[in-house]
Amino acid sequence: MVSHEIHKSEEDWRQKLTPEQYRITRQKGTEPAFTGKYYNSKEKGIYTCACCGNPLFSSESKYDSGSGWPSFWQPMNEVDIATETDSNYGMVRTEIMCQHCGAHLGHVFEDGPEPTGLRYCVNSASLDFQGKEIDGGV
Repeated sequence: MVSHEIHKSEEDWRQKLTPEQYRITRQKGTEPAFTGKYYNSKEKGIYTCACCGNPLFSSESKYDSGSGWPSFWQPMNEVDIATETDSNYGMVRTEIMCQHCGAHLGHVFEDGPEPTGLRYCVNSASLDFQGKEIDGGV
C-alpha cells in the first residue's frame, strides 16, 4: 500500500470533486475512451492532479497514442507518481496514482514512444490544466 501526504475524509473529497472526478480518482473508475476533455488537447502547459493540484505532466511529453485518453511518455517528476499492480478485469496492469493524495490517474504501459517507451494513459477527469504562455501566446 502506498503512503500519501494528503489525507481527507471521503466526505471532504465528495464536496471538493464532481461526481465523475470522485468516481474516477477516489473509486478507481475510468472514463469512456475519446470522451475526456484533454484527450485531444494540444494546448501548452502543465497537467495537475484534480484532487490536490500536484503538477504531474507537461504538455511537452503529451502525444496522441490513439487510445482515446490523454497519454504522456513521462511525468514531470517520477517521485510524484505512485504505482501499484492492478489485476482487476482479468488483466495485470500498472496503476498510476498521485503520490501526494492517492488519486487514481490511470495506468502506465510499456508501448509508448522513445525516449522512455512508456505510455502514461490518464483519465481527463483526474487532471486539471494550467496553460502557460509560450512566445507571447498560450
